[in-house]
Amino acid sequence: MQLKRVVVTGLGALTPIGNNIKTYWDGLKNGKSGSAPITYYDTEKFKTKFACELKDFDPLNFFDRKEARKLDRFAQYALVSSDEAILDSGLDLDKVDKFKVGVVWGAGIGGLETFQTEVLNFAAGDGTPRFNPFFIPKMIADIAPGNISIKYGFMGPNYTTVSACASSANAMINALNYIRLGHCNIVVTGGSEAAVTIAGMGGFNAMHALSTRNESPETASRPFDATRDGFVLGEGAGALILEEYEHAKARGAKIYAEVVGGGLSSDAYHMTAPHPDGIGVVKVMENCLENAGLKASDVDAINTHGTSTPLGDVAELKAISKVFGEHATNININSTKSMTGHLLGAAGAIEAIASILAMQHSLVPPTINHSVVDENIDPSLNLTLNKAQEREVNVAMSNTFGFGGHNACVLFKKID
Repeated sequence: MQLKRVVVTGLGALTPIGNNIKTYWDGLKNGKSGSAPITYYDTEKFKTKFACELKDFDPLNFFDRKEARKLDRFAQYALVSSDEAILDSGLDLDKVDKFKVGVVWGAGIGGLETFQTEVLNFAAGDGTPRFNPFFIPKMIADIAPGNISIKYGFMGPNYTTVSACASSANAMINALNYIRLGHCNIVVTGGSEAAVTIAGMGGFNAMHALSTRNESPETASRPFDATRDGFVLGEGAGALILEEYEHAKARGAKIYAEVVGGGLSSDAYHMTAPHPDGIGVVKVMENCLENAGLKASDVDAINTHGTSTPLGDVAELKAISKVFGEHATNININSTKSMTGHLLGAAGAIEAIASILAMQHSLVPPTINHSVVDENIDPSLNLTLNKAQEREVNVAMSNTFGFGGHNACVLFKKID
């Protein structure tokens, strides 16, 4: 069976450094930090008092008050970013076969704020279970793609992938395969997350996963730096319209890039820590290259998982050196989490978008906040430190890994 080609024809983003694709790219290329003191709740008793919140996001600019109350923030973000991507794609929704349009969305946690609110309200009451009738529909992770499909009438495959921080990368790979196999012509894919909450911050603090650099939140996310002390939690969403190539060409769509491959693997090692030798990470990149039919020497840029954790950054870079050998020094390696923080289930989507935009603009966004060299990291690697670098990017890789050992890797190529 001849697999169909798959391209990206629409993009949408809602991030801590920009609330649409244009402002997101402006933030990326200029090395903007999205980290700042938390505004959502009183952080006095919390170890970490900062995060990468969305800035100037008002749901009432997108939903009426009644509708907004029925949606957890992660679902609001999904709808807003997918709206932008669908509009950007130029699709005439009256002319597409909606049975061949799917929505495959990633969310690592889902409606955490809704769950938190309902449980706290119950605990503060007299024991009578007076729960909001929208509690469950607001909370469940699959409600985001459900709402997207309901809004537009898309009747193809519709579900959420949950693989912690790899969730939206898994979603993109599933979407890729549905189109490759001819089951769909178009898939709306990506991911959203809204875990900057009392429960989210408290839980990650309890794991010692978050940076506690409260005196300088804007520089706290510092992948590859010797003084890194954990990730910075972020929120938002990224959406991509994947489309069968001939379908896109027939309607004269603009094409951002071709999705040429996706790889998956498992560390099978630890709930939260990566394998110190990066065995699973090596395999996921090898699987992705094989799936794409490309050589290691074809890759120009890698947007790493790069969370700014002591163990994870070193393991990933060791794996890159092993997979790419001498060519590793020719690759622009970066971590856009240095600017956006870690969007958990939405990370793969917004980082894939960053990779696509780097190809479009021949500019690799920087890894900001780097000042102290880590002696455990190969100094010959180009980590695109502190300043964007101009270069032709024909093939870009995006890595995303999740608690539980879930590894996902996606490859994008300039369209021939």
